[in-house]
Amino acid sequence: MALIFQKVKSAPMPFFVRPVAKGIANQVLKSYVDPNVTNHLQFIENHLSKNTWFAGDELSGADFQMIFPLEAAMSRSEVASKLPHVLAFVKKVHALSAYKAALEKGGPYAYA
Repeated sequence: MALIFQKVKSAPMPFFVRPVAKGIANQVLKSYVDPNVTNHLQFIENHLSKNTWFAGDELSGADFQMIFPLEAAMSRSEVASKLPHVLAFVKKVHALSAYKAALEKGGPYAYA
């Protein structure tokens, strides 16, 4: 939702509609989206503070599913960059030989 409302603010539109659209988008971001993103990231931080991986002590598919949203959050959210367990998780996944091999096979990736 954050991406959508950021796009609304920069989307082409008639000049007289722009201030209204930006105002609505800013208000939705401030009152709904940002608090929910913060809440979800804090939940993840709390979970990772007690667990090595998302599903416990073993690397699983859950970890592979979570790496992209956490990489994106690290680059787009001021909150995520201040969460030490989330940051440690991302670094741990980036250090995996399988992750490095995937990057070599798949090519450059902006969040890696």
